[in-house]
Parts: sequence; C-alpha cells; structure tokens
Amino acid sequence: MTERPYIALKGVRKGYRLGEQAIPIFADLNLDIPRGDFVAIMGPSGSGKSTLLNMLAGVESADAGEVSIGGARLDLMGEAARSAWRAGNMGIVFQFYNLLPMLNAAENVELPLLLRPIPARERRARVERVLDLVGLAGRGKQYPGLMSGGQQQRVGIARAIATDPDLLLCDEPTGDLDRASADDVLDMLRLLNRELGKTIVMVTHDPRAASHAQRTLHLDKGHFIEERRAA
Repeated sequence: MTERPYIALKGVRKGYRLGEQAIPIFADLNLDIPRGDFVAIMGPSGSGKSTLLNMLAGVESADAGEVSIGGARLDLMGEAARSAWRAGNMGIVFQFYNLLPMLNAAENVELPLLLRPIPARERRARVERVLDLVGLAGRGKQYPGLMSGGQQQRVGIARAIATDPDLLLCDEPTGDLDRASADDVLDMLRLLNRELGKTIVMVTHDPRAASHAQRTLHLDKGHFIEERRAA
C-alpha cells in the first residue's frame, strides 16, 4: 500500500472578493509532501505563496477541496478546532521574529508551552534544551533588543520547536537577515530536518535560501509550474 503523503492538497480553490470583483488565487491546486521532506516554495509576488502557507497553518480556510496534514482534515474543521490543532502539531517561524520585547529569550520560547499542562520544571528544562539546540545556551536571560537579527531568529526557531511539533512552517525566515546570519539559520533548519526528521515548508523569494531545501516548488498563477530537487 502506498503511504499517504503527510501533507496533501487536492483540488483546492481559494479566492477573495474586492468589492464586487472576485479575485481567484487557486482554481485547482494539488500538492503532496511526504513526512520528513524539506520543501521551499518560490514564486512572484501575488502568486499565492502566503495564502498557501496560511491554509497549511489553518489561519485561512480553502473555499473548496481537501487540505490534509498528518491525516487531519483541516478543511473539515472550524476555526477553533484548527487553532487547537495548530498549537499541538506545528511550529511557525516568521520573517520578523514576532518576539515579545518585554520578555527575555527563555520566556519567549516558553510561551507555547504555557498552553499545555506541563509542570514548570519540565517547561524550564525544555526551554534550556531547545535554546542549546539552536546555539543559544546561556542566553536565556537576554532580551530580544540586545540580540542580533540572527540570534532573534534562532529564538524564534527555538520557540517553534519547543512543543516538538512534526511540522515547521517558515515564512521568509531569512528575509530580514544579512547573508551570514541567513546561512546560519538555514543550516539550523536543515539540521532540524535531517537530524530530527522535522517536515519543513518554507516560503522564500531567495534562490540561495531555497537551495538548502530538498525540493523547490515554483508557484505561479495559482499552479506549481516547476520543481527542482537538491543534488
């Protein structure tokens, strides 16, 4: 029996209304991603990259079609159910970090753990482990404003993996970084994929960032038009 893809989009339709005008984004989008893959999504502005990521995150719903992750049908869930599923099964890495400046690094990383019935001692131990994993051991008491962009993004990654999710969604994770910091972050994502088996979907405009992924899919006019596999 063929294993079902970890992420499966089938016949997905999505559009918006602007006044009286209907603006289609996807008319018949299909996508299969196996568990443990690292996929980069590229495409011009307006191609639907952010909409796709939002549907995978359960932030937006498809107008029609199937959106399935790990056997869970997000398209059949209500908003509250999608939010609960998202909190328990995925981490999200943002372009601009989305750290709370009044909290130190450890407190930022701890935030998703506060939504779970985990004893305080275990929460602190998890925070220390993931900060060590992203190369920030001993930096837990440092505040975001005193960190470089690359260090802040590492805190963002630590926060995203604190609950040990199967899936990481990355929205332009290197878009606000210099090249050296970007390469460090991309190496970290590749390590999480290869060593810990995380499935990663990364939206990026940067071909160099995409080269760190196992596959690159190009999205244009609501369809995938090209695929490049890493050598």
